[in-house]
Amino acid sequence: MSTSQRWNGRFAGPFYHSTLLALVAVFCFLASVLTAQETHAQAPADSVEVTDLAGRTVWVKRGVQRMILGEGRQLYGLAVLDKDNPFKRVVGWRDDLKVNDPDAWRKYRGKFPQADQIADFGNPYTSDFSVEKVVALDADVVILDLGNYFKAQETGVIGKLEKVGIPVVFIDWREDPSQNTLPSLIVLGRIMDREKEALAFADFYLRQMRLIYTRVGNLKEKDRPLVFMERAAGYNPNNCCSTWGATNFGKFVEDAGGRNWGSRFFSSTSGGDVNIEKVVADDPDFFFLTGANWSESMPSSTAVPMGYEATDEKVQARLKALMERPGLPLLRAVREKHVMGLYHQFYNSPYSFVAVQAMAKVLHPERFKDVDPQATWEELHSKFLPVTPSGVFWAVMK
Repeated sequence: MSTSQRWNGRFAGPFYHSTLLALVAVFCFLASVLTAQETHAQAPADSVEVTDLAGRTVWVKRGVQRMILGEGRQLYGLAVLDKDNPFKRVVGWRDDLKVNDPDAWRKYRGKFPQADQIADFGNPYTSDFSVEKVVALDADVVILDLGNYFKAQETGVIGKLEKVGIPVVFIDWREDPSQNTLPSLIVLGRIMDREKEALAFADFYLRQMRLIYTRVGNLKEKDRPLVFMERAAGYNPNNCCSTWGATNFGKFVEDAGGRNWGSRFFSSTSGGDVNIEKVVADDPDFFFLTGANWSESMPSSTAVPMGYEATDEKVQARLKALMERPGLPLLRAVREKHVMGLYHQFYNSPYSFVAVQAMAKVLHPERFKDVDPQATWEELHSKFLPVTPSGVFWAVMK
């Protein structure tokens, strides 16, 4: 073990670093409050200073009431902070929640029908993004995704909005969710005047992740199963297979006590396509894949329709059909039914810790026999979300 993995003679692996990150995030939050108080005379009236996930210092109206979301799926975070009505501050967004997660959209719209009135802004990272429409809606802030920071710079959308006095804040739970989920929620909590809710969620998140890190953080390499993680399996029925590198779901695999196959070949968040013959040759111990209900946006999709409307019967049927694609029946993981499907939208959500917990239980059943990811999922909903759990979000092939 290297010196960087030891601290006062004790192991300081992922558990130590995750805890340290949380402490740093809280410290930065408190420090920024003190700094804001010291510089209040220079600050815009009734505003709060935050450092977003792009490292930019931004002044935002305190307790923003009119938000534009660069991605509709950012609602997953707002639901934690505004449990009474996560749509109440949203005046505009991109329609990706409706397109990529229609189960969640229908679940939330059923409880909050006023969500139908939210203006659709399309893609905020294209040159035809309407700043005039943002101004017309009297927006307090525009929330964008860190993964599109350079696109936003290239199109000039940041500068255009700043010129008309509308701040832009970048958040992230997709590029590096293990590190950026909590800081992103804290930033949102500050500008929404929901710090208490953000810190309560952070405490819950850390508690659940500690259940994992304390059990797998000191695992030797030989005790970590090799996992192939297929990205959006069946979204394009003619493509097998895409995978992740050492980030996002690839990092989730490693956090859960596995070795991510794609980490040896890809470094970017999106990963890339692989030759199935190479996967068969390496014969991983487990085959994991992500899926969602893409039937409306991609009618030809054969993906596992994970989500609030999924049924066990359909999930199992799709899992088995996907594992019958050419070459895959040769895998030991398929023969031994070491196959698991997971909700694809965990990759872009502050709830990803539930996916890590579910994977850890499959990879190391003896170490996690007292851990119940389903109970964690239900507790998340009862404490932090305005909707009740339903459907299927992960499943092992039977």
